[in-house]
Amino acid sequence: MEQIDILLATYNGEKYLKEQIESILNQTHTNFRLIISDDCSKDSTRDIIREYAKKDKRIKYYFQDRNLGYVKNFEFLLSTVQNEVYALSDQDDVWEIEKIEKYLEKMKLEDADLVFGDLEIVNENLETINKSFNTYMNLKRKIKKCKNYEMLYLYNCVTGCTILAKSKLLEKILPIPTNTKHICHDYWIALITSVHGKIAYVEQPYIKYRQHGDNQVGIKKTAQNMKNFQDIRNLFIQVKLELFRTTVENNNRFPEEIQQRNKTSLQFFEMVSNKKNFNFKEWKTFYNLYKNESFKYFILNFIIINLPFIGNILFKIRI
Repeated sequence: MEQIDILLATYNGEKYLKEQIESILNQTHTNFRLIISDDCSKDSTRDIIREYAKKDKRIKYYFQDRNLGYVKNFEFLLSTVQNEVYALSDQDDVWEIEKIEKYLEKMKLEDADLVFGDLEIVNENLETINKSFNTYMNLKRKIKKCKNYEMLYLYNCVTGCTILAKSKLLEKILPIPTNTKHICHDYWIALITSVHGKIAYVEQPYIKYRQHGDNQVGIKKTAQNMKNFQDIRNLFIQVKLELFRTTVENNNRFPEEIQQRNKTSLQFFEMVSNKKNFNFKEWKTFYNLYKNESFKYFILNFIIINLPFIGNILFKIRI
């Protein structure tokens, strides 16, 4: 039974941390190191970590002396990996006891470099809100249809706490870019792995993904709360601008055949950001970016990005 590293980032997690640690320690795959990095918690999180570390020698922990933020905290944890396989964990979820075992089976079966999966959305009392996170987020169609970077190139389909990956690609992943809030550690890990290796998907949810008022990262959809069409369009374009600026700034981490695509995509969104009513240029670039999306999503984004004059009229009618 191969040893793996499980990376758990904590910050003010006293309310749910014990349940998560217990669910990890009770895994059917028992050969692991649980590496915990606490990011300057102000509650009893560190006491809980010390308590469990005394009971179980598989636990190793670090207490940061300055607040890193969750992305850099995970980056620190990734730098501690010693085994060939690592897994990411949030502090407030609960894992089914076969989670690691089933993910390792999938990794071996498909000879994958990264495995991710679905989650069951639950409330703070672990009561089911939705049996499938990826169904709720309309991700399943794209996950099933696309392979590797085509699935990830436009936006993230991989939830970080489900990741189990091989450490051989960490030299290409680290350091994680922090120039935009729209690229988190999970997206970057999955994207870089996808262009250099193989990704596999576990459809059965093995994590109870807890949603509560203290989540640092949850399932909020910002655009849904916007009341102005131009604000929505600006958000759509800004997210893509930051994404592709980051990929271009880190082009040396991508294969040559994707480097030009990164540049072309950035140029397209720089161009449309200056269009106020209509855009009739580079529609082929838009098509190549969105061709794997559902027809509804394709048309919606085409109108928002290329035909904002029409989009604004339709938005006012809907409101």
